[in-house]
Amino acid sequence: MAQAPVAAVPSLGKRRSTNERFQRINPDKVSTHLIRDNRYETKAAPENDYGAKAHADLIVTRGAGFRKEKNKKKRGSYKGGTITMESHSFKFADTDD
Repeated sequence: MAQAPVAAVPSLGKRRSTNERFQRINPDKVSTHLIRDNRYETKAAPENDYGAKAHADLIVTRGAGFRKEKNKKKRGSYKGGTITMESHSFKFADTDD
C-alpha cells in the first residue's frame, strides 16, 4: 500500500542558537527580589518543619551517599517534625509580552 505524503509541519516559535540554553522564564522580566536567593534557608517556614529537619540532615551529605540518606528519610521511622501544607511556589504570568 502506498502511504499518504506527510504534510510539512510549520515550526512553532523562534529557533534557539546552539549556544543558547533553554530558559522557561526570561530572567530580564523577573523583578521580584524573592527569587533572587532560592535557598531553603530563605523560605518562610517554621523551624520545626519536616523539611527543615530533613534539610539540616541532608545539606552536609554530598555525592553518592546522598541517595542513601534521602531514602532513609523517606521511610516511616524518621521523626522529622510537623508536615505543613504551605506552598512556597512562584506564580508567573503566562503572557509572552
